[in-house]
Amino acid sequence: MELYGKITKLLPLQTGEGKNGTWKKQEYLLEYGDQYPKTMVFNLWGDKVDQYALTEGENVTVFFDVESREFNGRYYTDVKAWRVDKGDQAANPSQAPKAASGKPKSTEFGQPAPAFLNGDEKDDLPF
Repeated sequence: MELYGKITKLLPLQTGEGKNGTWKKQEYLLEYGDQYPKTMVFNLWGDKVDQYALTEGENVTVFFDVESREFNGRYYTDVKAWRVDKGDQAANPSQAPKAASGKPKSTEFGQPAPAFLNGDEKDDLPF
C-alpha cells in the first residue's frame, strides 16, 4: 500500500538488543488527506532509518505493509514502511487519472482514484 502526506512529527528513536544484535526503530506521524486531514503513525526499522533520514515538514509517499501480531491474547498492529519517496508529488503522478480540472481525482484518503471513477471509459457490465 502507499499513502502520500506530510511528516508532522518524529517520535523518539527506539533501540534495543535482540537475539540477532542491536536493533533500532523510528516512528513518524504522517498527515494525509485534503479536506479532512487524517493522521497515521508508521515506522522504519534498522538501516532504513538512516537511509531515508526523514524530517518534520517533508512531503513524502510512504510504501508500507500493515502487520498484526498476537502477544498474551492481545493483538498489536504495525504500519511498517519499506520505501519512502520524498517530494511534493504523489508517486507516479503521470499515471493518476485526471479530472476535468486537470488535477487527478482522489479518494478520501488523498490517493489517486481508480480509472473507472472518471467516467471516461465505457461501462461494459451486462447489468
